[in-house]
Amino acid sequence: MSDINPLPADPADDIVVSQSVSAFNCEDGWAIWLGALILLGSLIVVWFSRPGDVDRRMGAVVDLQTRADELAARTGSGTKEVKQLRAETDAAKKKLAVNPIAPWMGKLNSWNADPLKAFLDKSGKSVLPGLIGVWLVSMVLFALGRFAMGQPIVAFPPAFTVVFLLAVMAQVLAGQEVIKYYNLEYALWALLVGLLICNTIGTPMWLRSAVQTEFYIKTGLVLLGAEVLINRLLELGLPGVLTSWFVTPVVLITTYLFGQKVLRMESRSLNMVICADMSVCGVSAAIATAAACKAKKEELSLAIGLSLAFTVVMMVVMPAVIQAMGMSQVLGGAWIGGTIDSTGAVAAAGAMLGDTGLAVAATVKMIQNILIGVTAFGVAVYWVTCIEKTPGGPRPSLHDIWRRFPKFVLGFVAISLVFSLLQSRGLESQAVAGTVTTDVSSVLRGWFFCLAFVSIGLETNFRELSRYLVGGKPIVLYVCGQALNLALSLAMAWLMFEKVFPHVADALAK
Repeated sequence: MSDINPLPADPADDIVVSQSVSAFNCEDGWAIWLGALILLGSLIVVWFSRPGDVDRRMGAVVDLQTRADELAARTGSGTKEVKQLRAETDAAKKKLAVNPIAPWMGKLNSWNADPLKAFLDKSGKSVLPGLIGVWLVSMVLFALGRFAMGQPIVAFPPAFTVVFLLAVMAQVLAGQEVIKYYNLEYALWALLVGLLICNTIGTPMWLRSAVQTEFYIKTGLVLLGAEVLINRLLELGLPGVLTSWFVTPVVLITTYLFGQKVLRMESRSLNMVICADMSVCGVSAAIATAAACKAKKEELSLAIGLSLAFTVVMMVVMPAVIQAMGMSQVLGGAWIGGTIDSTGAVAAAGAMLGDTGLAVAATVKMIQNILIGVTAFGVAVYWVTCIEKTPGGPRPSLHDIWRRFPKFVLGFVAISLVFSLLQSRGLESQAVAGTVTTDVSSVLRGWFFCLAFVSIGLETNFRELSRYLVGGKPIVLYVCGQALNLALSLAMAWLMFEKVFPHVADALAK
């Protein structure tokens, strides 16, 4: 049984790392079980719902692909005709798999003047059945996990319903067209909604059983593994891998040392979480790293807040700078993908450069996302062997590292490997895996993350947060680290795509 309370009574309590006699009957373990259950169940349903004429449809896809490839070889891949054939191919691929549970996996739509439009899809049909489906599935699964860990669940359903409604409110706010244009994502609004309640009327005691920040986040990160595919490495080849995997650890280590040696940050864990957030891939990396170094919830909230604020600025400014400097879409996309924290903001900024810029930026960011697990493991080892080691005390053992390591990361890696394998085994398995990823895992992951951000807000008191901002050191750390990240990422992307592997850039630009 986990010894972490749903909402710690002491604000200084650690946010992460569930302690349990069993690695598989704790919060980390149940995050893996729930994520695997969602994905396995969805794969089974979609596989047995394939259309009867799937062989004919696969033949049509192969024909379209062949025609598109032959035309691209003659006229280039950027022509209107080739793009049209590619679009028809993608549309035909989507018809290879049918997901009967998709209508019950709802997400809100964008709106302009009338917020009620958020509850209608593009065809004008209500998305309320889908929202009810997400609420019911989420409530049952997390209640099951809590029950299995020996935690009370009687008060959980009504409390969870309120937290879910707050998450819906955050998603509605994020869907407003002007707000969406500036990419002020649901994470920001979910945090603000929770913070407003916590710092005004206070988080009610009866609501605390559903304030399960870690559980929601860990399960969402396990689902994220279905979207972070190892075969993305092959799309950009060695230059993409080097751009992502060389710069990230250099910036992480350098910025951490800068925070400790120059800024003399009082909290090592705050220093590490900010550095991971800024250098790896934003919120997801911050959460996994916070688990490894036992960061406090206020520290995680501060790191996420800094990330969201700077992401909005960089998303708007970087495309304008790239275009003003006359960079190619490949170079500019690689620079964006290696520096902007949020995957959604990376896609938005890359799209401002063009289709090639979008593809390169998104791929570089996905390659970088693979480092989430590596970073968490490295931080866990460093914290156990260096930070928590007492002079003259016993040497840290492998058991100590295993105890500290955020085990849900293993689920993230395993899911990533499984879905990468499925995506490499032909059109039919590609279609099934892609449908599950698009219609189920990405939808539920978004809701789980939103629930987590609401919970972070409900747990965070400004009085506790303010003490970490004394002297402005966290802001200085983030600015200096991001400046290094920008400079080093640009230099590495230029070296890889312009000098060492120019043929890769030429092939991507066609």
